[in-house]
Amino acid sequence: MRSRYCGVFGRPYLDLGPYIDGAALDAIDREITLALSHLDSEYTGGTLKHMGVVAPWMMDDGYRDAMDALAAMTEAEYEDFASLADEGVEAAPYEARAAAHGDETDRPFSRAQQRLLSVRHGAYFPWKCCYHLLANERWEDKHSGEGKDFTDEAREHFAKTVALIESLPFTEVGRVVIFGMEANDHAPLHRDSEPGQSETVAQCVMLSPRRGKRFYLQNRSEDEPLVVDARAYWFNDMDYHGVLADPFFRYSLRVDGVFDPAFVRELARGR
Repeated sequence: MRSRYCGVFGRPYLDLGPYIDGAALDAIDREITLALSHLDSEYTGGTLKHMGVVAPWMMDDGYRDAMDALAAMTEAEYEDFASLADEGVEAAPYEARAAAHGDETDRPFSRAQQRLLSVRHGAYFPWKCCYHLLANERWEDKHSGEGKDFTDEAREHFAKTVALIESLPFTEVGRVVIFGMEANDHAPLHRDSEPGQSETVAQCVMLSPRRGKRFYLQNRSEDEPLVVDARAYWFNDMDYHGVLADPFFRYSLRVDGVFDPAFVRELARGR
């Protein structure tokens, strides 16, 4: 019988708990939650439907995509939106607004624009706490570490977290992001790439220092969500994945890069 998941080495996901010290995760939870309490972060995930990556049965769930909100703006509303751009970002003409702004463009939403899209126009941003310890410019370079390093702010406020990440079995790291969710928010089922698009599985480590974030996999509407029961894991982002709602703040770290080949061989042998 064919598996319902693209998976990793024949399994829906790989539990990496045996390779990562649980006490270290407890320690960085204290550090991360303290830092997130006073550092600036951003919203993200508000354009997943526009990007065409949300599971088909979730498209009409009533949560408004930010790009739909932008496309529906009147000229006066767009003028307000454009006035909140970051310094140095020139507004696009009204007629080109829907194609000129948003993720992976030269006009990413400013923090103020994200807030306006949310509080006035009803756009839903699943992750209202997104913090890059190590940033990528484009989605395509998230596994490459060339010319990248942790920010000075990250090294100052997330010293233990950075040390743990640098101890992971990567030969290079291209992106490190904290994804935090407010109480009662959910992440819609989506996938990062199409099955068959690549012969290899995108290499990443997901860390959940604080238990309780119900990250799940589900490739068919009739299936029950498969909640990942691990604090550290590798999943195949060609599978639809999301986060179930809970009445408290939750977060995780995603580390993208290139694994040490010896580590991959060891994981493959454990199948």
